[in-house]
Amino acid sequence: MVHAWQWLLSLVFIVQMYLMMLLMGIAFAPWALVDRRGAFAGIRTYCRWVRWSARWITGLRSEIRGPVPEGGVLVAAKHQSFFDIILLCSVLPRPKFIMKKQLVRAPVLGWFALRIGCVPVDRGKRGAAITKMLKDVAAGHAEPGQLIIYPQGTRVAPGAEMPYKAGSGALYKQLEQTCIPAATNVGLFWPKAGILRSRGLAVMEFLPPIAPGLSTDAFMARLETEVETASHALMAEAGFRKEER
Repeated sequence: MVHAWQWLLSLVFIVQMYLMMLLMGIAFAPWALVDRRGAFAGIRTYCRWVRWSARWITGLRSEIRGPVPEGGVLVAAKHQSFFDIILLCSVLPRPKFIMKKQLVRAPVLGWFALRIGCVPVDRGKRGAAITKMLKDVAAGHAEPGQLIIYPQGTRVAPGAEMPYKAGSGALYKQLEQTCIPAATNVGLFWPKAGILRSRGLAVMEFLPPIAPGLSTDAFMARLETEVETASHALMAEAGFRKEER
């Protein structure tokens, strides 16, 4: 009975979440059309609404830990569900993502993503995708912001293993910017697929910065170790044990 009630609350939450995406998208579109600051404001307002409504409708609380990055940095984040995108965009001043090309066609979301400078790539052609990604990032590099990449390239469920891809290292080397690793446990409460949103505390944690100048191999090894270690710690804090799943 409790599970069924939580599922129903989750359904209500999801319906209103997408309805508010449409309404806020319409409300902020005129400002966003003439000034990119309007797009950032609309996205930030929407993401804060999602965090607030998730707490009050489903009991899913959320928390940001660590200093929030500002200025031109590369953010390499663990990706477990749509909710970690929400958390990042609710606090970062000028976020832009390395995103899969198909999302450009998504109603509302796709247009706002392009408006804030997100970089679409075709993940089906890995080598060409990385080359195009680097060119696109370089072309927009004059505009400072927090460029977000998911090193594993896709959402990874808690407890699952997936290698870190070369794109993060290529960006780190070309941009010569500080990289901020980010860990999370959101997949325990907001899964990759399905309706149910569970009660608990979802955390996005910004980790100590990695300064530019490391070799690509050294950077990738450090990034994976720090993000995976911190993410496992956050999941353990929430009561997750890999052998239980």
